[in-house]
Order: sequence, then structure tokens, then C-alpha cells
Amino acid sequence: MDDKLVTAGVIVIGNEILSGRTQDTNLQFIAQYLVGKGISIGEAQVVPDIESIVVRTVNDFRARFDYVLTTGGIGPTHDDITTDCIAAAFNVRVVVNADIENRIRSRPAPDDVLASRLRMARVPEGATLIDNPTGGPQGFTIENVYVMAGIPLVMQAMLSTIEFRGGAIVHSRSVTAHLGESEIADELASIQEAYPRIDIGSYPFYRNDIYGTSLVLRSADESALDAALEELCAVITQRGQTPLDIERD
Repeated sequence: MDDKLVTAGVIVIGNEILSGRTQDTNLQFIAQYLVGKGISIGEAQVVPDIESIVVRTVNDFRARFDYVLTTGGIGPTHDDITTDCIAAAFNVRVVVNADIENRIRSRPAPDDVLASRLRMARVPEGATLIDNPTGGPQGFTIENVYVMAGIPLVMQAMLSTIEFRGGAIVHSRSVTAHLGESEIADELASIQEAYPRIDIGSYPFYRNDIYGTSLVLRSADESALDAALEELCAVITQRGQTPLDIERD
């Protein structure tokens, strides 16, 4: 681990996510998991099962981020096109991996079912396998792109086997104020300007007939975080309110 900010891009692949029929929970899990490894999510996109879009997004992300993680589209059906898309992005052939094929054939099934399952043994030429502790077919990695299943339990199992090289751990501070965003907008802008390496987010809420704002600060520099948090609390106090729910990770 070092002080360099290490970034990742996440690509969620699947029409079922975009249609609203399936709720994606993978992004939240991946983000929380990677933060603990010293890796920050720089961007995430949900894309349809359209080869040109997947290929374009993969090539864009792998040029801009240290790691690219994809979920979905490596199953046994015709619309599982992620393997072909990754191969196209890297301009390599799709080949049958013997290890995955043997794992699939070890589970007896009717011929038609087995034929469908064997689609999951296809990987881009030159790819390295990502283990699947659940016992099913593996994912794969090629250069800085990591391709995993969309089923949350399987994705989580695959993710746990990947050795990431992280950077500086990003920490957070948070405080709640019973003030509207507009009441502290100028002060927030001044604090952000004073601490350019801190990401300051403001999130308004309305509950129990009270308007308020949750303020979250994120940075690898804990001393700067503490100083900025102190200034925010002073602003809240000057506006006649009490800083609430102060949290430090």
C-alpha cells in the first residue's frame, strides 16, 4: 500500500437492471469492499447487453482507472455477451478454458442443459481465471479488467479471491445540521476551497417535520478532515444550531 490514490471503475452489464426488473446491489458491495482496500470508485455505469456499448465502455474505463470491475453477462444464455465483448475490447479470440469446462462437466446434466452451461467455459484468449468459491464456473481477468458474475452471492465470492494493490485509505467525517443547504452554501464553498483534497458532500433531508442537511467529508488526509469538520461545526453553531450525529471512521 502507498499514498497514491488508486481508482476503479465499475460496469454493471444487463438489460434486466435497466428495465427495473432486477435491483442491483453489487455496486454498493463493491464500493464498500474496495474502500477497505484503499481503492476509490471513480465512476460506475449500468450498460445494456449491446456489444458496441459494452466494448466502448470497457475500453474507456480501462484507460482511465487502475482497475475495472464488471458484473453480469457471463451466464449460459444467448444474451450473456460479456465474454465476447471483453474479447472484442482487447482484440483477441474467444477460447474454451479447459479448467472451467471440466468443472462444468463434473455436474451431470441433460445434453441440452450441459451445452448451455458450456457457454460459460468461454473466455478471451490470454485471460486468467478468477476463482469461484461457490463451486460454479469462474470469472476471469485480462490486464486490469476483472469480469465477475452478476448474482450477488457469486460476485461476492469471486471478489474475495482477487488480490488488489490499494493505495491510501479514504476516511470520512460526517455531521448533521438542522439547516437547509442554502443557509450554509457560502460557508461550504469556502471550506471546500480551503481544503481542495477533501470531497465535501451535502445531502438534504426532511423528517419529523424538520429540514436538515447531512454533511459528509472524505479524504485520505485525516488531519485535514478533522480541521474541516471543526470548521463545519463552527458554522452550524454560528447559524444557531447544534452539530448532530458527528461520526469519524
